[in-house]
Amino acid sequence: MKSVRNSGLIAALLGMLTVMVTAACANDDDFVTSPAHRVAFSADTIRFDTLFANVPSMTQSVWVYNHSNENIRFQNVSTGKTAGFRVNVDGIYLGAENNYQSSDIELRKGDSLRVFVELTAPRASSDSPTLTEDDLVFTLGEGVEQKIHLNAYTWNALMARNMVVSHDTTLDSQGRPLVIYGGIRVDSAATLKIAAGQTLYFHGDAGLDVYGTLIAQGNDHQPITLRGDRLDRMFDYLPYDRVPGQWKGVHLHTSSYGNQLSYTDIHSTFDGVVVDSSDVNKQKLTASQTTIHNCQGTGLKTTNSNIVLSNTQITNTLGDCVEVDGGAVEINNSTLAQFYPFDGNRGYALHFSANHPLTKLNVTNSLITGYADDLISGERPENKEQPFNFNFEDCVLRTPKPTTADSVYFKNIIYEDVKDTTKYGEKNFVKIDADKQYYDFHLSKNSAAVDKANAKTARPVDRDGVKRDELPDIGAYEYRKENGR
Repeated sequence: MKSVRNSGLIAALLGMLTVMVTAACANDDDFVTSPAHRVAFSADTIRFDTLFANVPSMTQSVWVYNHSNENIRFQNVSTGKTAGFRVNVDGIYLGAENNYQSSDIELRKGDSLRVFVELTAPRASSDSPTLTEDDLVFTLGEGVEQKIHLNAYTWNALMARNMVVSHDTTLDSQGRPLVIYGGIRVDSAATLKIAAGQTLYFHGDAGLDVYGTLIAQGNDHQPITLRGDRLDRMFDYLPYDRVPGQWKGVHLHTSSYGNQLSYTDIHSTFDGVVVDSSDVNKQKLTASQTTIHNCQGTGLKTTNSNIVLSNTQITNTLGDCVEVDGGAVEINNSTLAQFYPFDGNRGYALHFSANHPLTKLNVTNSLITGYADDLISGERPENKEQPFNFNFEDCVLRTPKPTTADSVYFKNIIYEDVKDTTKYGEKNFVKIDADKQYYDFHLSKNSAAVDKANAKTARPVDRDGVKRDELPDIGAYEYRKENGR
């Protein structure tokens, strides 16, 4: 009798357990569409930075959370049909084949799903940036809607692929952005002029190869900009335009002469400007009021060439800011500053050598500084008969004072105190923000460069086209109180 009673008890317990499991399973599989149960979003808006029309964007995402104690089935999840947004919700693509909507999307209690969004915006009716927007709509019970707003400004652009300039040409897109894929080649018999105010946006595979002549002459009101084509951001605080290595840069080949850069900004390249060996009796490059900044390679690399730089800023490069191998080089009223933040093994601000004869390197009224204690390197040739002629005059230099034998090459020099490692060379400038990659190389009032240039040899205007006063400043920029420093 005892075993019978135990068998009955076991059967009853098993029956109760079966009911409980069945009830639990049924509860787990039940989905509600009640408007009382809402979802939460990690962001209620997905914003893209300005994009070029017909060019795919990067992918952005947002999370959808179910914080309730009920499983939720959406009556419908949908997006617009014409704005160019491409949406994937938890692996379901809302495209033309399903009329840009789905009724098969569920979200269990305490769970989340991820939404991915891309945009290829159509051309707009205006050449100015135009707002493109849409909504991703989650429809619950009784037609209750929750929305994630999608928006971007899109910009009509001219596209050029593998451009070859075989005859004299002027690039002027009349205010519209010009995006370059594959690069620009200027043939040896041709001159390419870039109109004042023009911006060229180079894709990652593109650069400017000059076998003929490049004339980029902007002005203080209409500068020329050569940059990468990424308009979006790597992080919220960091636009891709501040990230080095976005495009290949400018290459002046052996056959190229008479190149001119003025009021031109070249930044976020691999190598900024590479100058190949050529006849030093012929002018290769004249650069004034020019900036080369934030390069993943060298800022300016010149080999056995005749170049003149004035009012030029060359800053923040993984390699040397300026690398001179022989030739005839003049640098006046320029700022060479090495604050490259991505690698502690960064190069010098100025490095010069004589694998080719260095017939002349004259550096005057220039500011050469950065993080390291010594930002200048000169390599004498093994052949002592090889010309190795250099001269620094009226400069601020972050380098140890030379030996007595070399002091003849340095005249009226202000040597930065390399023992002051709290600010290094940062105190010379308005803003050095390595965290946000934001730099302003205008002079601060604390810089030793203020009022210290030679009035007889200083350039009459600075990098911005501002007239220098009777006590001009060393470097590319004249100090101005309105900088707020």
